[in-house]
Amino acid sequence: MTGTDRDILKIALPAIVTNITVPLLGLVDTAIVGHMGSATYMAAIAVGSMMFNLVYWVFGFLRMGTSGMTAQACGRRDYGEAAALLRQSARVALTVALLIVLLQVPLRELLLWFIGPTADVRPHVVSYYSVVVWGAPAMLLLFGLTGWFIGMQDTRLPMAVSVMQNVVNILASLLFVYGFGMKVEGVALGTVVAQYAGLAAALALLWRYYRRLFGRPRKPLAQKTVQFLRVNRDIFLRTLCLVGVNLYFTAVGARQGATILAVNALLMQLYLLFSYVLDGFAYAGEALGGRYWGAGDAGAYRATVRRLFGWGAVVTLLFTAVYVAGGMPFLHLLTDEPQVVSAARAYVWWAWLIPAAGVAAFIWDGIFIGTTQTRGMLLSSALAAVVFFAGAVLLTGPMGNHGLWLSMLLYLLVRGVVQTVLHRRTRP
Repeated sequence: MTGTDRDILKIALPAIVTNITVPLLGLVDTAIVGHMGSATYMAAIAVGSMMFNLVYWVFGFLRMGTSGMTAQACGRRDYGEAAALLRQSARVALTVALLIVLLQVPLRELLLWFIGPTADVRPHVVSYYSVVVWGAPAMLLLFGLTGWFIGMQDTRLPMAVSVMQNVVNILASLLFVYGFGMKVEGVALGTVVAQYAGLAAALALLWRYYRRLFGRPRKPLAQKTVQFLRVNRDIFLRTLCLVGVNLYFTAVGARQGATILAVNALLMQLYLLFSYVLDGFAYAGEALGGRYWGAGDAGAYRATVRRLFGWGAVVTLLFTAVYVAGGMPFLHLLTDEPQVVSAARAYVWWAWLIPAAGVAAFIWDGIFIGTTQTRGMLLSSALAAVVFFAGAVLLTGPMGNHGLWLSMLLYLLVRGVVQTVLHRRTRP
């Protein structure tokens, strides 16, 4: 194992642990509301969580934009610029959060119209939303702080914050629901308490380990502000492409009936498991790629890219083997509905191809974020989205759900291919 490999794993492994804690929290929330005595509570939490996932996913640029530019400043050892970038990210995060809070009612109605919950579920969704929306400042500030920590080559602090936040969320939700007799509002309040606890922990760790950077004279960043806004704009538009693809994938599956919708939801869990692990290596690409790009160290940069793809190949082979051998048993663990399990057998082999189709896109995303080649990310995602939508329209008719999955795999493959071509033109 080379020194580059050790650097990659030092960043990737804590990031993977952080990613894995996210679905575990969702399972606990589901278990809590699953014992409230009504399926409407479970549906309300599912819809409410989807609403905020959509909102926060769109504003994920606060993490990614901060990460890449901070990593480059770190590579130049310009820690005054790194500190200024965090202040800048915090200002943008608070501005966006203020807009979300002020416009919470029209935003809520728009999301409810888009998702369309049933009449019995809607009041509970409104109750959940009305509480969780006040956590927007904490969540968006945490995005910026997480990106900044990654840019500073440190994924252990975000891991500690995430684990602590999830523990607080679980304990607070249990207290409010079973201790105080609250229903959906209890789960929502537990979420908000955990979000602010996570922010407090992140700020405490920032002060503990990095306070010396913020005692220096403030550095003007007029030129960097323009770059920061450009980078965030590109990532924002690229995220809209990803959101559009995922929503349309779900919508087309829903048109084919409840069974196919359930099958696709199950198979997407295999996609998410792969993404949780490979995202850790993408974070390593952000941190190390940005650091060496900023330092102008072309040799170390190229070595990092090569080793990242080496680790990507290992993860791809491992997940492919596991999915081929254990894909159906895993689906049996998620559901015991015979009709869904039977239907899944015809489509599970598409999940076997996900790692090979998606590995390049995930690795390149991390590298492009670190080197702030965000225009290339946007271009690759836009072209891939066009391919996906064209495939979904033209292939779903004659091929059914197979056409939809083929379109999704082509989408992942095109992203990676386009980024490979673009990187060859811009590498140092």
